[in-house]
Amino acid sequence: MARLRIGSRGSQLALWQANHIKALLEQRGHQVEIEVIKTTGDRITDVALAQVGTKGMFTKEIEEALSAQQVDLAVHSLKDLPTEIPAAFEIAAVTSREDARDVFCSQKYGSMKELPNRARVGTSSLRRQAQLKALRPDLDIHPLRGNVDTRLRKLAAGDYDAVILAAAGLNRLGKREFIRQVLSPKLMCPAAGQGALAIEIRKDDAGVRRHIVFLDNDAARRTTSCERALLNQMGGGCQVPIGALAEVVNGRLFLEAVVARPDGAKVLRESGEGDDPVQLGELVGEALLRRGGDAILREVYGKAIVAPQQP
Repeated sequence: MARLRIGSRGSQLALWQANHIKALLEQRGHQVEIEVIKTTGDRITDVALAQVGTKGMFTKEIEEALSAQQVDLAVHSLKDLPTEIPAAFEIAAVTSREDARDVFCSQKYGSMKELPNRARVGTSSLRRQAQLKALRPDLDIHPLRGNVDTRLRKLAAGDYDAVILAAAGLNRLGKREFIRQVLSPKLMCPAAGQGALAIEIRKDDAGVRRHIVFLDNDAARRTTSCERALLNQMGGGCQVPIGALAEVVNGRLFLEAVVARPDGAKVLRESGEGDDPVQLGELVGEALLRRGGDAILREVYGKAIVAPQQP
């Protein structure tokens, strides 16, 4: 059996994910170690994600370690992985998917409808901000960075009336106590790839590929490929106000997608169905661009993306 080294970020959730993959590999008889790697996104914590114009801000340093053969595979939250990865690497497996939806978390309020006017809601995601503003223009949206524990601690301290988080992370960490409402994709369309883990390897490493192929889940691969094809078609990354969720129903793919102005003043939704994941994603992405998504994204890229400060 092989000795395998996993590259991972050091947050509690990232380490849960890495340890999850480690356990599955160890069940196959492999010896596995985890190498913690600090990324640009981990160092820049005082700037909203939308204001950091660095592609691969949560993956670049891990890929450098992979290239230098310091690690043999990388475990990523797929939503953090750019749609175009360097030619030297490949996504060798997409694991069985957790709940892809977003959730409303609060100590005091049972749902988004119960929030009073001017309630303070925490998120640093333009995608979430835009959809929140479309639903409740009266809400006071404030930046919220940090790992899951940090965000929940700020909520518990009363810094926010509510925060919006991914169901997958809370489920994995067993931290569901603040969840008050699971948000329908029609209310809050999630990020492309949310809830899925991507296992990235060097493209020329057939040995490692052979060891991890059992981790690849067909439904997760098809749905996330569809969502990422839409994101790629629209030229978007993980910091832009685009949401996408594909599901397999009776063997066919159904895709819902959204692009919105950050202030929520304009929200475009599009859906489609098909059999080819990439083709469906590209068709729905093109439809959104034609309907005005291109203008929204030009505005976002022109005004919101600024050079990050040196950490």
